[in-house]
Amino acid sequence: MVELRTVTERDILALRGPRNPVDSSRPYLWFTERERTTEGRIEEVAAIFLTNKECPFRCVFCDLWKNTTKDRVPPGAVAGQVDFALAQSPGARHIKLYNSGNFFDDQAVSQCDRLRIRDVLSGFRTVIVECHPKLVDRRCVEFAGGLAAALQVGMGLETVDPHVLPRLNKRMTLDDFARATEFLLAHGIAVRAFIMLRTPYQSEEEGVEWAQRSIDFAFSIGVECCSVVPARAGNGVMERLQEQGHFHPPSLRSMERVLEYGVGLRRGRVFMDLWDLERSYTCGVCGPARGERLAAINLSQPVPPRISCVCGS
Repeated sequence: MVELRTVTERDILALRGPRNPVDSSRPYLWFTERERTTEGRIEEVAAIFLTNKECPFRCVFCDLWKNTTKDRVPPGAVAGQVDFALAQSPGARHIKLYNSGNFFDDQAVSQCDRLRIRDVLSGFRTVIVECHPKLVDRRCVEFAGGLAAALQVGMGLETVDPHVLPRLNKRMTLDDFARATEFLLAHGIAVRAFIMLRTPYQSEEEGVEWAQRSIDFAFSIGVECCSVVPARAGNGVMERLQEQGHFHPPSLRSMERVLEYGVGLRRGRVFMDLWDLERSYTCGVCGPARGERLAAINLSQPVPPRISCVCGS
């Protein structure tokens, strides 16, 4: 077994499993969730995970390619997916359009689809999309200019750890992220940063420290919201890194520490991604209660007292 101290794109592709079957006429997932808004209200948000062409940036940690297509989807398909999902999600006034890549990549979401989607979203107050910093340009401004809603662009900052970021195949520097943020803010577009908790090549304590420093960096350049994502296996290469001792998922305790730190700064909203949180439970007594506490912090932002348990967690 080859030691993966430095992961190449060839390694990433070679260790992949099969894609999931998807239908270009339907989003692969949609649901409604509650989220704290910039105004401090807790409101319903429609989250739509669009089916389209795979992202051209093949990051070491990414597993989103599993629900993408190898080729471009037909014109109008992505807009049709939005129409379909919105019919299932009445009442929400905020919307996330996540497309496993970059909303402003014409190979994933065509310009004609973006124009049609822009018109469909006229009744929303906030629209959140995702994009790689290298693809932030006039297309963002053109889309925002025709929206009645406020636009927020989510970008993957991942980590400010100088020893790790270049090894994630992100093909981005911190200067790239800062320039994209400056461009968006100059045009009245808010920014949400996605930050990884315990990337490959980090110990548990390093994972906490660098996630906290990443939050500091994001807020220092004008990011409005930080969404912390615990790193996970599931794409092939991450399992291999785990087997070789270069990666381990973060503990529930680390999630608590990072969320408490970020919220305590009072510089903007900070959320912890709770997807598959149950995998982090080491105690059947306090695990679920601690998970509920994290969910409550996401919504309220104040930090309640920690939960104690006979397990000593």
